[in-house]
Amino acid sequence: MYYTYIDTIVDNGDPLFLSHEIGAKQWYPMRVTYNRELKVKRHLDALGIENFLPMRYDIVIQGGNRKRLLVPAVHNLIFVRTNRYYLTYLKYNDAVLEPLRYIMQKGIMNNSKDVMIVPERQMDNFIRVCRMMDNERVQYLKYDPYLDKPGQRVRIIDGNFAGVEGVIKRINKNKQVVVIIPGIVAVTLSSIPYTWIEKI
Repeated sequence: MYYTYIDTIVDNGDPLFLSHEIGAKQWYPMRVTYNRELKVKRHLDALGIENFLPMRYDIVIQGGNRKRLLVPAVHNLIFVRTNRYYLTYLKYNDAVLEPLRYIMQKGIMNNSKDVMIVPERQMDNFIRVCRMMDNERVQYLKYDPYLDKPGQRVRIIDGNFAGVEGVIKRINKNKQVVVIIPGIVAVTLSSIPYTWIEKI
């Protein structure tokens, strides 16, 4: 049996639990030290562990030439979907994944901290928007506490983003639909016609 507390794992030698397939899989937002998110992603892919690294196009200078390349949209951040036992085990036993750090959030008890987990529906919503990185409507925002304040929740009902849910926020003096992973990252969808939006 394993006993976990925040970032600690004890292994009694039973290999059954050292598996990506055993236990409830959940989405864990993880910090990655020293901008090693691309290396970590490649390794997770090789291990067959579902993960998501938000990407965007940017102009990069290489050899004196300007190139349009896909780069991480938010440095030092990756989302990993597996069970916590296995993820913690890998953090301590796989050199490539050692840079991973859990993101903590305020717990239920006073002064307590819990490992942050992103609900499946919220993560699916976020991934769907981020994967349209070539759409000019999609823009990543510099995170601000203002984004965590309550707002009108809406659903887009037409166009390429039909079914996406977000919150109406005023960005650069304009009301826009914003898809948020609270406290971590936000993506805005600009120029969505009001007739394509319904309140929820």
